[in-house]
Amino acid sequence: MTTTTRKRTNRLAALLLGAGLLAGCTMTGVVDATAHAAAASTFLYDNAAVRTITKNAAGKTFVTNMQSTVVLVNKQRNLPSTYVPADLVKPNVPFSFAGSSPKKQMRSIAAGALEKLFAAAKKDGIKLTAVSGYRSYATQKAIFDRNKAIKGAAVANKTSALPGQSEHQTGLAMDISSASAGYALEASFGDTKEGKWLAKHAADYGFIIRYGKGMEKLTGYSYEPWHVRYVGVYIAKEITNKHLTLEQYLAQYN
Repeated sequence: MTTTTRKRTNRLAALLLGAGLLAGCTMTGVVDATAHAAAASTFLYDNAAVRTITKNAAGKTFVTNMQSTVVLVNKQRNLPSTYVPADLVKPNVPFSFAGSSPKKQMRSIAAGALEKLFAAAKKDGIKLTAVSGYRSYATQKAIFDRNKAIKGAAVANKTSALPGQSEHQTGLAMDISSASAGYALEASFGDTKEGKWLAKHAADYGFIIRYGKGMEKLTGYSYEPWHVRYVGVYIAKEITNKHLTLEQYLAQYN
C-alpha cells in the first residue's frame, strides 16, 4: 500500500469513527479503503438535506434522521414534539449550576467527546463551564415564549429557536461559558481566552461553533460563540477549515 493510499484510508476511517459508524468495532491492521469510502459516501448521501425531510398534512417540514450525528435542525427543519434521544447521559464536566437537571445531559457520543474537550482545555490552563445541553420540546417552548414576551417575536427568533427547531432537543449541542464571562451566554464570550480556545480546538473533538460570526443569513441565528454542536471529528474539521455552516456542508451531498 502506498503512503497516499494509507493516508486516504486513515482519513476515511476517521470520518466513519467521527460519525459514530464504527462505534464498538475494533480495527486491526489496514482498513479496507474501498469499503470505507463506500460507507462514508453512503452516510453523507443518506444524510443530505434533501433526503432527510418529510411534510405532514399541514405542510410543515420534519427531519427523518433524528438519531444521526449530522441531523440538520433549523427554521425550515423541525424535530417532532415527541422526540427525546434514547441515550442521554450526563458528561463528567463542570457546570455553571448545582443540582440535577435535564440540561446537564447530552447524547452519549457527544457527552464523551465533551469530556475530552474539557480535559484538553484544562491541560492548556483553560477553564470551561457547561451551561445548557439537552432541552425538551416543552422546555424550548417556554424559553421562546419568555423571550418573545420580553423582546418581541422578531428579535426572539434571531436569538432563540422555536420549539422543534432547537439543536438542544437533539442532545448533540451544549452551551459553554466561563467564569471570566460571568457564565453568561453572550457574544463577548468569543473574545475571552476561553472562547478563543474553544473556537480553535472544538473541531479536534468533533464539535463546531454552530452559529458563526457573519453566518447569520445562512443559519438564521445571531452569532453564538458559546453554542457547540457535535458532528464528529472529520466532519467538524471539514466544516471549520472550510468556513462552512452545517447547512452548506450537507448541501454538497444533495
